[in-house]
Amino acid sequence: MAILFSFFIFFFFLSLSPPQRTLAGEQSCRPTCGSLKLKYPFGSGCGCGSPRFHPYVTCEPTSNQLTLTTHTGSYPITSISYATSTLTITPPYMSTCNTMQQSPNLGLDWTSPFQLGPSTFLLLSCPSPTCSLAINGSPVCDSSSSHLCDSIYTCPSVTGLGLPMFPPSNTCCVYSPANFNSKGELDLRSLKCEGYTSIVSLQDYPTDPNQWQYGVLLKYAKGAFDSYDIDNKCNACEESGGVCGYAPPGNSFICACDIGYNTTTQCRNFFNNDQEQEIFWSSASLQIWKKWFWILAGLILII
Repeated sequence: MAILFSFFIFFFFLSLSPPQRTLAGEQSCRPTCGSLKLKYPFGSGCGCGSPRFHPYVTCEPTSNQLTLTTHTGSYPITSISYATSTLTITPPYMSTCNTMQQSPNLGLDWTSPFQLGPSTFLLLSCPSPTCSLAINGSPVCDSSSSHLCDSIYTCPSVTGLGLPMFPPSNTCCVYSPANFNSKGELDLRSLKCEGYTSIVSLQDYPTDPNQWQYGVLLKYAKGAFDSYDIDNKCNACEESGGVCGYAPPGNSFICACDIGYNTTTQCRNFFNNDQEQEIFWSSASLQIWKKWFWILAGLILII
């Protein structure tokens, strides 16, 4: 009876205390999204990872797909290299050897932490001859890599761009290194090209476009929030099984742990008094504890 009464007192005061800080939304931060492992600065949603990367990068709840969203659209993220600070996106309207189609402009937000990496862009179904294509008076096509155009135009899917089978390669342009315009876009409309593809790697098959790895490689950079101190805290958090996040609106660092609480350092030894850290129950976890409080209250009344 005394033990039940002690639990009753504990849960009574817990039910009266709202969470001091919680991760935005009612879901805890997730260490993965689909097949991709999420590490700082990436997160599964608001309050997870670095605040500079949200809302640009989120884990779509219905498809479990990590997605980059910019002013020109949403793009699936297919890989992340934490060692090189790069990621690969696959724009849904980008052409490949299997499927070619008209493409809208591709763009990045200047305020985001992302910029173009060393991808090789091929502009497709452009006005001939493409040697005359220019941006601000400067030619954009790399004639030394024109063999890539010869190869991509052997794909039967070129008919999807309104081209005949085995079209002349003078309507294709190798744009590398690529650059975006002042709006942060690959402006296909002003270049009068119908579509594009982007090659991350030729996979040791320079003349076989069926074997190429398609996608747009992006570089990402950490900002002022991602200081040396934050990096050290995040390493300790992830090594203890937690997920790095932040607490809006001040965006102070938080380590989200897998049983529903957040700390300011790490998940391991979170009840050790020698650790200078605070513990914040998430909103979802607090609701569970409140349910247990009412169950215990009912048991005490029955007894």
